[in-house]
Amino acid sequence: MRNSTSARLSIAFRLAIREMRGGLSGFYIFLACIALGTGAIASVNSVSRAITGAIATQGQSLLAGDVRFELNNREASEEERTFLNSLGTVSVSTNLRSMARLPDGSDQTLAEVKAVDGIYPLYGQLKTEPDMPITNLLTHEDGIFGAIAAPLLLDRLGISVGDEMLLGNARIKIKGTIVTEPDAVSEGFGFAPRLLIARDALTASGLITTGSLVEHAYRIKLADPTTSTAVVATANKQFPSAGWSVRSSDRAAPSLTENVDRFSQFLTLVGLTALIVGGVGVANAVRAFLDSKRTTIATLKCLGAPAFVVTITYLFQILILGGVGILIGLTVGAIAPFVALSFLEGALPVPAEVTLYPSALGLAALFGLLTTFAFAILPLGHAREVPATALFREQGFEQARLPSWPYLAAGGVALAALAALAIFAAEDRFIASIFLGAVAAAFILLRVVAGGIATLARRCPRVASPALRLAIGNIHRPGALTPSVVLSLGLGLALLVTLTLIDGNLRRQLNGTMTQNAPNFFFVDIQSGERQGFVDILKQQSPQGTITEVPMLRGRILAFNGEDVAKMNVPPQGRWVLRGDRGITYDADLPTGSKLVEGEWWPEDYSGEPLVSFSAEEAGELGLKIGDTVTVNVLGRNITAKIANFRRIEWESLSINFVMVFSPNTFKGAPHAWLATLTDAGASPQAEAAILKAVTNAFPTITSVRVKDAIDIVDQLVGQLATAIRAAAAVALIASVLVLAGALAAGNRARTHDAVILKTLGGTRSMLIRAFSYEYMILGTATAIFALFAGTGAAWYVVAKIMRLQSTFMPDVAVLTLVIALVLTVGIGLAGTWRILGQKAAPVLREL
Repeated sequence: MRNSTSARLSIAFRLAIREMRGGLSGFYIFLACIALGTGAIASVNSVSRAITGAIATQGQSLLAGDVRFELNNREASEEERTFLNSLGTVSVSTNLRSMARLPDGSDQTLAEVKAVDGIYPLYGQLKTEPDMPITNLLTHEDGIFGAIAAPLLLDRLGISVGDEMLLGNARIKIKGTIVTEPDAVSEGFGFAPRLLIARDALTASGLITTGSLVEHAYRIKLADPTTSTAVVATANKQFPSAGWSVRSSDRAAPSLTENVDRFSQFLTLVGLTALIVGGVGVANAVRAFLDSKRTTIATLKCLGAPAFVVTITYLFQILILGGVGILIGLTVGAIAPFVALSFLEGALPVPAEVTLYPSALGLAALFGLLTTFAFAILPLGHAREVPATALFREQGFEQARLPSWPYLAAGGVALAALAALAIFAAEDRFIASIFLGAVAAAFILLRVVAGGIATLARRCPRVASPALRLAIGNIHRPGALTPSVVLSLGLGLALLVTLTLIDGNLRRQLNGTMTQNAPNFFFVDIQSGERQGFVDILKQQSPQGTITEVPMLRGRILAFNGEDVAKMNVPPQGRWVLRGDRGITYDADLPTGSKLVEGEWWPEDYSGEPLVSFSAEEAGELGLKIGDTVTVNVLGRNITAKIANFRRIEWESLSINFVMVFSPNTFKGAPHAWLATLTDAGASPQAEAAILKAVTNAFPTITSVRVKDAIDIVDQLVGQLATAIRAAAAVALIASVLVLAGALAAGNRARTHDAVILKTLGGTRSMLIRAFSYEYMILGTATAIFALFAGTGAAWYVVAKIMRLQSTFMPDVAVLTLVIALVLTVGIGLAGTWRILGQKAAPVLREL
């Protein structure tokens, strides 16, 4: 039995190779679909692995040390500093935001200030222009402190190297510009350009006062870098109440790594969508190929060839051709990092030497192979079930019944394996499951839409126009192109609508609703002694404005119900609450912009155990309930409070709000600064500039953030992400176009017969062109309508339910989608049909 099976496989393989000598005619779209999807997945994952690999291997440079201890709002105590010094060489830096202003007070801008010592950085290289030692650039001469700045800071102030400016109470002279900062990536996103100064300049500036929002970083160069993990464990054990954030070089930029992984997952899923769309093209190409081989298949069957041999022969051919397409895609994926990383250098960590990433290429190859098999097996099953006599009578495969259960089972198993692989390889498996479920639902809906269009066409009353009557008949007749056109175009257009609406809603929120409702300014680091004078200036500059003030502290969540959060399995959507320090406050009353949804607010004169109000959404993500306890570290002290209530927060209003609001007795007597906002809807840009100038000149240590500037920065980031997302969507749309072209090409044989017969019976070329145009316009319009509904629903879910923002339908997207659908279907359809209309009648009629 085994020998018999081996012999049959050998015969099938030899037959497959012999038949392939005729070339790849009819399989070019097949190859393009597989290569496009495989290449997209391979490229995205290769670039992602290159970046995350660079973060892992360049950890010391990205962190500028082997270990970094970070404290907020306080410096290390004498005991803590002694411990840090015992570990190795220590470099100290301090980060804060402040206002850099011209000496005459005529202009000012926000700056990300970083004060460093003379041995910074311990690892990596700070590149400056001019290229000089940092000690020379930050020297102190005649009461003026040296500094280097990002070129953007100089542009905003209209100054150049050699000019002076003020920072707090200190006079600063710009001695150079920053080209690259080794640990910028590990310090996270900044809203303002960098200003690098010496630590004595920061002391002279007077910016560090009680409650100031500052971060003190202690970078350690260990004698043995391999002990970094043990050092972290020892530090946390010896100083459990220190409240510091400790990061070793093997986790230099965890937030960036996580974001890269998530974005890579999203683009991989979009690439998988393109591959699945291409799977429809694979099915069409295989069906057309087998249709063209009907005589060969019939001959083999009549000569006694077992159905198994016939099926395996063509399966071998399809897998070999699929392998060629996969190889093309893998070649693109292998080259992608060399191209992409040349553009990303300077913005993200990139490896010193780009190489091949076998795991990424292997994953893409597996996706491509499973897709090829899953979508090719059913047409092969159709070919096996059609008898030889029916093939000789020119009966098409579309009239065959469903293939036998082994083929259906094999296709189902392959699709299940494809879904399982996508979920297993995903960073967030829940999101991947939802995405794949949505794609599956879209396929089912598209089949229903195609069936509905055919049913409506079948029941349509008789029309007078012969061309329109022919078009309607073409839509519902056996072997019609309707399912293929709707499937191929519908998913790509739906994805395009979804991504475009998400991007449009985000931009509308940033540039519309948020901008209109948001405060004009946030003011940080207001000292208690400055509050009244600060408020007086705001009232003088903006009489109609609304001023809101709240106490402001920083705290790090250490535990829930006594359990260390570092050891908890926290869902990805809730991790940001536990990452680093959080702004916290206390209040006797429920803050504005919040609504109590569970529990009770404490009395105004409450004096019992510490209580905390938690954001309802974040509490749900973290699995918290009323009565649970939260332990936070504030100013080096651990404070445990009981959750008294949950609030629903309107984050999109950009008003002052906090994840945690404590009862006032919790921080009684604790030193802190104040945070304030000014809201004046009628303030012009000139008035805002006057307010900023007045506050900065009167109180140089108060940091002023113009909300419009911050929104502009976020808008730029959204724009950059949207470009990448659109590029990914374009891959899916290109796959749709290829599949559409393949579907039309697969139907050319039947269309040729129709055109010849109609012309023989007196039909004119113009009438046939109108008939085909009507058919393609009806299909394109119906598909566009489905894409609008499906894409709008998907975008609404993402924007309203996941992002918690207001979702709005955009008519311009509807028009654009309709135009794209009509141009693609009519244009490609007529381009493929034009050659058919010129076909000579005699050769075709002889075959009938």
